[in-house]
Amino acid sequence: MQFCSQKFFLFFLLIFTLYWALPWRRVRVGLLLVASFYFYASWNKWLALLICGSTLLDYLLALGMERSTAPWRRRLLLCVSLFANLGLLCYFKYANFFLLSLHDALKVVGLSVWFRPLNVLLPVGISFYTFEAINYMVDVYRRRIPAERNLGDFMLFILFFPHLIAGPIVRARDFLPQIKRPKRWSWGRMYLGTGYFLMGLVKKLAIADRMAEYVDPVFADPSVYRGSAIVFAAIAYAVQIYGDFSGYSDMAIGTAHMLGYKLARNFNMPYLADNIADFWHRWHISLSSWLRDYLFIPLGGSRGSRWQTARNLLITMTLGGLWHGASWTFVFWGVLHGWFLVLHRLFRDFNKGRLRLEQFLHSGLGRLLCTLLTFSCVTVGWVFFRATTFGTAFTLLYRVAVWHSGLGTPIPLLNLRCTLLFLAICHAVAYWVPWRKLWRVPAPIQGFVYAAALVLAQVLAPDNGKVFIYFQF
Repeated sequence: MQFCSQKFFLFFLLIFTLYWALPWRRVRVGLLLVASFYFYASWNKWLALLICGSTLLDYLLALGMERSTAPWRRRLLLCVSLFANLGLLCYFKYANFFLLSLHDALKVVGLSVWFRPLNVLLPVGISFYTFEAINYMVDVYRRRIPAERNLGDFMLFILFFPHLIAGPIVRARDFLPQIKRPKRWSWGRMYLGTGYFLMGLVKKLAIADRMAEYVDPVFADPSVYRGSAIVFAAIAYAVQIYGDFSGYSDMAIGTAHMLGYKLARNFNMPYLADNIADFWHRWHISLSSWLRDYLFIPLGGSRGSRWQTARNLLITMTLGGLWHGASWTFVFWGVLHGWFLVLHRLFRDFNKGRLRLEQFLHSGLGRLLCTLLTFSCVTVGWVFFRATTFGTAFTLLYRVAVWHSGLGTPIPLLNLRCTLLFLAICHAVAYWVPWRKLWRVPAPIQGFVYAAALVLAQVLAPDNGKVFIYFQF
């Protein structure tokens, strides 16, 4: 049940109408719980029961952790929760990956061992709700938040359907208090939520899915395309994954707003970042902040020596790459970004005391060059993220470096140019015009813009729509 499908529109319209027709908070929570379970069970009812079972386990362990005064018992309960959550994640997502990797490694050294792949179905969104459960358990263990005593409220924190499949990754300390607050109808919040949803719809249908028609043929067989076509395909994929994932996040945030909830912002114009650290402050903010708070800082963060900081960055980004998918190309993508961050820190330390260099980097031309360099590095990383094998990724890069001849672009290049121009205009408006002023325009103009956005999304959407990219994570 995708956000951009007719089935979801009918589902949400029914839930939305019943939700605001009911005056009782507890009944509303129950309605959202039933709706969230149905939303996930429409894909697989048994895996929906699995989420409920793991959520119930975390609920009971957190209560036991809060009531216990013995440090060893609290640590034991936390370890049981981490083992259960990470165990499920590893079994469903990484078991076959590790088995096949071990098989290939043994085959290299001359041992003929054959492993039968496990017949497991990957639960959609398991990486997202696993991280949400872990942040709750760790915060309860650190006594940053109390354990939630209402089972229904805690289950809604995990199962809330707008963020269940692909985030944003919500924090318990941000979401649980919202469940207990009274919800009142607000036209202003409805306008805001509708605007977010339509903006995400345009990003997904009119931008991401159209870019997929350019990207997919080139990445399927890069050996037949010339270097310029591959460069444009890499740029198109950078546009596609941004439109796809930020579009989902916008629709999730908008849907939550229409139900009286606020989800964290997940993107902040990431391709305007002028260095790789700034990029990760703008891209998938809920994940990058989670990795910082629950992995990088516990490893030591940047408190140690330069070598220790580099080690912590590489470990964090490598595991972040593995989080995205059970493939060595994802791991390499994470390692690559880890090295980008290490090199950025080294360059930043090199700049200290060099006044002319710092002045140039902070000038208009310097910031433009830094932004272009950052986007180029990110786009090279996207090649490994998108490619299914290293062979495909290195073929793409090799044909660009050596500039082979071959086929041109799979679709007219004008489509990509118009899309890039449209994104540039939108970014310029969002950058120079305060966000709040965009929502203060008269209601008739808002209605016209919303209608135009809906028509634009429907007209420009290709016939064969794509599943959201981050559903596989």
